[in-house]
Amino acid sequence: MTEDWLAFATAAWLGFLCSISPCPLATNIAAISFVSRKVGKVGVVLSSGVLYALGRTITYMILGMVLVGGLSAAPEVSHLLQKYMNLLMGPLLILVAMVLLDLLPLKIPSGSGIGEAIPKQLGKAVGGGAFLLGVLFALSFCPTSAALFFGSLLPLAIRMQSGLVLPGIFGVATGLPVLLFAFLLAFSANRVGQAYNQLAKFELWAQRITGAIFLIVGIGMTITITLGVHLW
Repeated sequence: MTEDWLAFATAAWLGFLCSISPCPLATNIAAISFVSRKVGKVGVVLSSGVLYALGRTITYMILGMVLVGGLSAAPEVSHLLQKYMNLLMGPLLILVAMVLLDLLPLKIPSGSGIGEAIPKQLGKAVGGGAFLLGVLFALSFCPTSAALFFGSLLPLAIRMQSGLVLPGIFGVATGLPVLLFAFLLAFSANRVGQAYNQLAKFELWAQRITGAIFLIVGIGMTITITLGVHLW
């Protein structure tokens, strides 16, 4: 039970960290501009924020279910995963840490162009537009979001055999900033700028601290589990 709660907390933190990282945050800002077009209509703003977060959540749940379920369904693949997943976790954590600490530059097509174009195309839509925006932005992986989802969350989901719940928690967490800003826009639009500035400062420290923790844990797991070296 403790391991389950730890996995839930880890998925939530990875999703939140993903949501406030520069590239995903840029798409979230585009989503906020989409949501804010109806400022003054509290119900529309709040429902758009919820539907956007729901679109992201369902997308990650489907990805997790397909990837984890597909890999686990094949007996040979399932056996290899059970045998070697622990051996791979350490090196994977090190790679993710290097991305978070900007030690390993990756070039993955980002969603920034999508973030600028899609809201214009969906500008006349209401609920369906916000939901579709969440789906499309969830699929717009950039280096940080790809590292967190495929390098950290997916191995954890495979290990816990949770292709639906953990990606779902991750998805909810990635939509939290838009939900927060939707609430602020609905009830106090003048506080949005202040909240964004604080979030940007927090993101820098959160990403660095998480990267350092991942690096330490990854090195420890690589030495003791992958290489089989007993330190004590």
